[in-house]
Amino acid sequence: MWRNIASNFLTLAIVALVAVVGAIGWARHEFNGPGPLTQAYCVKVRPGSNLSRVANDLRAAGAIRNSYVFKVGADYAGKANALKAGSFLIAPGSSMQSIVETVTQGGQSTCGTEVVYRIGVTGNDVVVREMDGATNGFVEVAKFDPAKDAAPESFTALKDDADVRRRVLVAEGVTSWQVVEGLKSVDVLTGKIDAVPAEGALAPDSYDVEKDADRGALIAKMLAAQADRLATAWAGREEGLPYKTPEEALVMASIIEKETGVPEERGRVASIFVNRLEKGMKLQTDPAVIYGITKGQGVLGRGLRQSELRKATPYNTYVIEALPPTPIANPGVASIEAALHPEKTDYLYFVADGTGGHAFAATLEEHNQNVAAWRKIEAQRGEANQGGTQDGG
Repeated sequence: MWRNIASNFLTLAIVALVAVVGAIGWARHEFNGPGPLTQAYCVKVRPGSNLSRVANDLRAAGAIRNSYVFKVGADYAGKANALKAGSFLIAPGSSMQSIVETVTQGGQSTCGTEVVYRIGVTGNDVVVREMDGATNGFVEVAKFDPAKDAAPESFTALKDDADVRRRVLVAEGVTSWQVVEGLKSVDVLTGKIDAVPAEGALAPDSYDVEKDADRGALIAKMLAAQADRLATAWAGREEGLPYKTPEEALVMASIIEKETGVPEERGRVASIFVNRLEKGMKLQTDPAVIYGITKGQGVLGRGLRQSELRKATPYNTYVIEALPPTPIANPGVASIEAALHPEKTDYLYFVADGTGGHAFAATLEEHNQNVAAWRKIEAQRGEANQGGTQDGG
């Protein structure tokens, strides 16, 4: 009888062991395998939240099948108490393991609602955007100019929302004065900026900011980023360029930035100005002349006058035979790289071609033909605009 009892106990023990091993294998597969999520989901981890609450939210959203396995797996990985507050995008089919990594690694929020304070060349605006899980992209909810428009409710309602991601977006080609003035209108920032930084010294980029962050600290971050970009690019520059210092290269980069908004043209535009410097030719770049008039404080808002093109100033590149004394804007990485790695061409001239880009030429004769073609396009557009006015009048 004891033999039968022992045999039955052993059988039950084996069955139990097999069941435990099977359960562990199933749990491991559940934790590491593809999840059930069919479209992107934005999970919000609020300050002070715990793993159970996050697991229940994920289960309710269909991102995981079993909240208990999620919690045990996170605990086994040593991350049960490592949650980071924020809003994080969970991709379709994400495993529990990858979700645990996402909500415990921290960093900036990747989804939810964000407010973008955009500082641009011709003006500033504020954009409220929300992540659309179906398209895995942001949808614009509201946009307004803080200098002209009343803030919409969709913006004011977010004033004290800790889950909102806030960014300051500085466009390439803005001047330092424009950056300082733009930061003054960012309502979530505090503190004063003691002085306008040197032209060209600020890095155009997107900067995440917290509520009540200091404006001076943000400026310091922009200064450090631009200095690092310039130093890196200067260290890897092409040999034989007509710049004696990194600062001269930054001046050239700023001119390139203002002369073309077409990415693939930057290296070609750089080659023209490098070729002109090497030949002792005047750069004849309008943006530099304009900067000499405005000092970077806003846009000119009109065409250049002949008297302005003839007037001798440090920035009038129709008169001086060198680079201007300072940058004329804050250039981005691509323009800095173009200045230090220009294309190899024999071009000396360029003019608008009517497509948003430019026509390039190596000879004055070819350039004059390109100019004539551009004048014709301008005339046709003028006739079309005039006709449109008459038709609508």
